[in-house]
Formats: sequence, structure tokens, C-alpha cells
Amino acid sequence: MKALQQLQDWYRSQCDGAWEHTFGLRIETLDNPGWSVRIDLTGTELETKPFAPVSHGIDGGSHEDGDDWLVCRIEKNTFEGFGDPGKLETILETFLKWNEAP
Repeated sequence: MKALQQLQDWYRSQCDGAWEHTFGLRIETLDNPGWSVRIDLTGTELETKPFAPVSHGIDGGSHEDGDDWLVCRIEKNTFEGFGDPGKLETILETFLKWNEAP
């Protein structure tokens, strides 16, 4: 639950009366099954910060038949995290560790 509190704090810190009207974050489920997390970076201090993509258990752009897969990347100024049903916290922690890194 620490990751969720930290994500809430990060979101709150971005809200300036304008950013939250256009940008934000989305946490959704996938039908394969799994999680999808998208966090808009436009107007944040992360907008130009380098991010090394993370990929585990992925073959040819889709998850293998196993239940252990994860992808985190930056696409079109958005942090995108996708993973199996047990990876929501890992996705959030990946984003938060990147945010906290110098």
C-alpha cells in the first residue's frame, strides 16, 4: 500500500489548477488478463528524464503463456506499464523508483 500512497502524493504534487484538467493517470485491467497503467508526463519534471525500458516474460510483443510478464516504457510522453495480474504494485514501484532517482 506504500506504493499507492506515494502515487497519490505524486499525483497531488502535479495538480496545479491546470495540469489535472488535461493530464493525469489511468489504471485499467487487460483482458489477457493483466494491468495497464498510463501516467501522463507532460508538464511534469519527468517529461525529459531518461527511462530505461523494462521487459520481462515478453516474446514478440505479447506475453508468453506464463503468468509472469511485465513491460514498462515511455511512449508519446506517457509512462506505460503493463503486466500480469500480480504486477500492479511492481508497475507502480517502477514508476516511483524512476521518479525518485537522481
